[in-house]
Amino acid sequence: MLLIPAIDLKDGKCVRLRQGNMSDVTVFSEDPVTMARHWVAQGARRLHLVDLNGARSDRPVNEGVIKKIVAAVGDDIPVQLGGGIRDLDIIERYIDDGVAFVVIGTAAVKSPGFLQDACSAFGGHVIVSLDARDGKVATDGWSKLTGHDVIDLAKKFEDYGVEALLYTDIGRDGMMSGVNIEATVELARAVKIPVIASGGVSSMADIDRLCAVEHEGVEAAILGRSLYEGALDFKAAQDRADELGAG
Repeated sequence: MLLIPAIDLKDGKCVRLRQGNMSDVTVFSEDPVTMARHWVAQGARRLHLVDLNGARSDRPVNEGVIKKIVAAVGDDIPVQLGGGIRDLDIIERYIDDGVAFVVIGTAAVKSPGFLQDACSAFGGHVIVSLDARDGKVATDGWSKLTGHDVIDLAKKFEDYGVEALLYTDIGRDGMMSGVNIEATVELARAVKIPVIASGGVSSMADIDRLCAVEHEGVEAAILGRSLYEGALDFKAAQDRADELGAG
């Protein structure tokens, strides 16, 4: 089980939101580059970056900081990035910057043709983010709930050739309430590509529960507020996941 620390960027700072609410923000670091180096030093094998400003403005906003983070962690640590990715030129620019995977959310739902083009042009580099509440997909920084069923969309996107699906239960994100294992497993069973769990991972018990369903296709998990508030020690969590995976 790959555990991935999240670095959410707002106005050049490392922050966390509660349930995607841009007005309910906590600043955890004024220096995201130092934070990225910290997670790598703790044993992170991938980083998850989100340009929160970009997600709301439909264009890259924190690209300067993102480039510095990618340069700081080197070629050995893949970086996946979401937020404001709406056209192929932006994807090309980020990949040129050294980003390993782009995470496409709202644009995948609203413009499936764009997602198909992205998968064709940048195969192996595209992850789709499916943010949902009660099985229905949300878009626009979680502010709009659609009528789209998560699993129906996931199957369609799998056919397009996406590398993985990042599934977030937005009712739990940032709430420290535990990961929604049942919904995550249901999605993983419906597709053949890897599923990355997100939202609510808050304790070592959550790590144990995730590792228990790794064989279902839940291959990674994003860790956010639990790390920044000290509820989880990243190195201990990754060591535990590695131990369970080897068992």
